[in-house]
Amino acid sequence: MKKFMDENFLLSNDTAINLFNNYAKDMPIFDYHCHVSQKEIFDNKQFKNITELWLYGDHYKWRAMRSAGINERFITGDATDYEKFLAYAKTISMSIGNPLYHWTHLELQRYFSIYEVLNEKTAPAIWEKANGLLKSEGYKVRDLIKKSNVKTICTTDDPTDDLEYHIKLKNDSSFDVTVLPAFRPDNGFAINKEGFVLWVEKLAQVAHVNIRNYDDFLVAIESRATFFHSVGCRISDHGLDHVSYIKASKEEISLIFLKRLAGDIISFDEEEKYRTYTLIFLGKLYSRLGWAMELHFNAQRDNNTKLLKRIGQNTGFDSISDSKIVQPLSKIFDSLDSEDSLPKTILYSLNPNDNYAIGALIGCFQGGDVAGKIQFGAAWWFNDNKDGMIEQMKSLGNLGLLSTFLGMLTDSRSFLSYTRHEYFRRILCNLIGEWTENGEIPADMKMLGEMVQNICYNNAKEYFGI
Repeated sequence: MKKFMDENFLLSNDTAINLFNNYAKDMPIFDYHCHVSQKEIFDNKQFKNITELWLYGDHYKWRAMRSAGINERFITGDATDYEKFLAYAKTISMSIGNPLYHWTHLELQRYFSIYEVLNEKTAPAIWEKANGLLKSEGYKVRDLIKKSNVKTICTTDDPTDDLEYHIKLKNDSSFDVTVLPAFRPDNGFAINKEGFVLWVEKLAQVAHVNIRNYDDFLVAIESRATFFHSVGCRISDHGLDHVSYIKASKEEISLIFLKRLAGDIISFDEEEKYRTYTLIFLGKLYSRLGWAMELHFNAQRDNNTKLLKRIGQNTGFDSISDSKIVQPLSKIFDSLDSEDSLPKTILYSLNPNDNYAIGALIGCFQGGDVAGKIQFGAAWWFNDNKDGMIEQMKSLGNLGLLSTFLGMLTDSRSFLSYTRHEYFRRILCNLIGEWTENGEIPADMKMLGEMVQNICYNNAKEYFGI
C-alpha cells in the first residue's frame, strides 16, 4: 500500500516518475488566467491567518462546506476565522473523491511543510503552525508567488479598470515576476442586465468618450483595449455562458443599443444579435493587436436566487449548462477567418460532453504559422480534477496535437492555488507514462521530456509572446 500523497503521488509507473522529477517538476509557471488581486500583489499583503488566505472568496470550498451541512454563518457569515477554519477541517474529512482533498493537502505540504492529514482532531495544531509561519518573513504574497516559481501572471480586469496597480507593478524593479492585465469585457455584453447602462456611463467616463450611440460605444471599447495594450495586456477573456450567433447589420445593432440606453428591455433575439456583432468586432480588434482571445462557455450561473440576493455572485451557486456551441462557434470563427481576422483563440467549456466537439472544431481553423493557433483550453472549473484533465487531454490527443497544448492555468483567487499546476503535471506525466509503458509510444525520454516541458510552460510562453 502506498503512503498517502507521497513523492510519487499520482505517478503509477517508472516513466511517469522520471518525466515528473526530471522534466516537469521544476518548470516555471505561466499563469495566463487567474483572478488574484493586482493590489494585493503590489501591496505585498501579509495575511493575518490561514482562513483569510485559504477560505475568503473560495467558492470551491464554500460549495463543499454547504454540502457537508455547515451553517452559512461558518462559510460567508460572521463566525470567527478560527471557527470557519474548524468548519472547513470538518468538511475536508468528508471530501474524499473531491479534488479539494488533494489540493488542500498539497497546499499544506508545499507552503507550510505540514504533512499531517487535516481533520477536526489535527485542526487546532495545524491552525497554530500555519498562522505562525504566515506571521513570519517569507510568507507575504510576493514570497508565495516566488516560492511557486511563477514567472508570469495575467489577472482578469474590466475595461473600466484604471489598472493603477498594474502600472505600479510594471514600474517596480524590486519584483521580477511579470504581472499583466487581461481584458474581460463581460459587462459590455450583458446588455439586458440591470447595471448595463450604468456600466456604459462608467466606460464613457474612463474612455473620455461621449457615448450617444453604438459607434461611440465601439470607439470607447477600442480606446480601453489600446490602453490595456500599453500596460502590457496581450490576452482577452470572455465568460459567454452560452455562444451566440445571429447575424444582423450594424444599423440594426445600433437601434438595439439605443433602445437599451433609453431604458427599454430588449428581446432575446435582439440580445443575441448584439452579442454576436460585438464579439466579432472585438475578435477583429484582438487580431489587429496581436492578442489571444479566451472564450469560456456553458456555465449556468446564479441558480439559487435566494442566496444570490443574500450573498451575491461568484459564491458557489453556478453549475454546468448544456447549450449547443459548435454551430455558433463555427460561424463566428468562419466570419473572422474569412477576413483574415481570426485571433489566436482558446476555448473552454464547462460541459465535458463538449470535449470531442471542441477537439474536432479547432482543427478546422488552424494555421497562420502558429502551432495550435486555436486551442482546446485546460479542463475548467468542475472539470478541474483528475478524470476531467485526463479526458480533456485524451480528447485533444485523439483529435488534434497534445504536444501544442498550453497546459494548466490557475483560474483562482487564492495565492496558494499554484499547487494545481503540480497536480496537473503529475497527471500529465502519468498519462504519457502509461502510453509509454504500454508500448503505444516510443520510450524516447528526450522527446517525451521536451513535450512535457513544452506543455508545462514553453508553449504558453511562445503562444502569448510575453
